[in-house]
Amino acid sequence: MIAATQLKVGMVVMHNGKPHRVTNVLHVTPGNWRGMVQTRLVNIETGSNTEHRFRSEDKVEKANMEQHSLQFSYRAGDAFHFMNTESYEMVDLPGDVLGDAVNYLVDGMMLTADYFDGRVVGIEVPMFVELSVKETTPNIKGAAVQNTAKPAILETGYEIKVPPYIEIGNRVKIDPRTGEFVERV
Repeated sequence: MIAATQLKVGMVVMHNGKPHRVTNVLHVTPGNWRGMVQTRLVNIETGSNTEHRFRSEDKVEKANMEQHSLQFSYRAGDAFHFMNTESYEMVDLPGDVLGDAVNYLVDGMMLTADYFDGRVVGIEVPMFVELSVKETTPNIKGAAVQNTAKPAILETGYEIKVPPYIEIGNRVKIDPRTGEFVERV
């Protein structure tokens, strides 16, 4: 049990008997009233959002989660296949469990999987991902320097905006939290 005032974004807590991921936390102390913690929670099992206001003296139960390392093997249709690097068992996950992580998966990529009651409920991709540019418009030599971005399709099929100097075949670093270009590698 932890105090509601110690909730942080990304934590998984039990709320109404179900595991929820905290996606937003706001500490509120209105005038001479008691403080409270306004949160947005996402049910891990159903994906539904809810907002809940905890009193500052409330206690919240942290969900009992396990974490295991998974290595991405391949994709077959809508199923993504991983190998648990600890037990060497194969794990098949649908795209809805992976969320936006499907845009960054390449063969051999190491990920951290959150398990609740023996099943995967979430995937954490690395802080930065390096991918190759498969398609983009050509760079025009001698063109005026502009602070504009052009579309580029990465090796995973994901489309992002990149600076004009990026060409086909370049490797780029992407921030999966925002889905934005960071730098050329």
